[in-house]
Amino acid sequence: MAARVFPSLQAFRDAVGEELGTSEWHEVTQPQVDTFAEATGDHQWIHVDPERAAAGPFGGTIAHGYLTLSLLPMLAKEVYDVQGLTMGVNYGADKVRFPSPVPVGSRVRATATLTAVKDIPVGTQASITFVVERDGGDKPVCVADVLYVMAG
Repeated sequence: MAARVFPSLQAFRDAVGEELGTSEWHEVTQPQVDTFAEATGDHQWIHVDPERAAAGPFGGTIAHGYLTLSLLPMLAKEVYDVQGLTMGVNYGADKVRFPSPVPVGSRVRATATLTAVKDIPVGTQASITFVVERDGGDKPVCVADVLYVMAG
């Protein structure tokens, strides 16, 4: 799947209300979870102790919710590309939920929808809703309304 390319910020703005696309599938691995635990200091056994987690509520280790959220920049890059920007930064999130766990070894992908744009003093603020799903899952693993500031 190729990313949807917007030749300008205005073309991107014109897509408000549209689904931008869906990323490729990506496997979440135990080394990735362990590295995230090291980086954040969150070493809860449900994430980093496969033996103990095997007897836990999910039958194995699961990814941190914030690890799932932190995959969004990588997944977004596969979904859309706004060309001609002089700046693009993450501004935060209005709402983030983790409705379902991500068992280690699962594959995840994200679908993005451009939900709103507005003018701000430094450019454009875009709101994008990401729905991250797990291959074979019956509900999303992450739903996030993310804000970006862009200038072109």
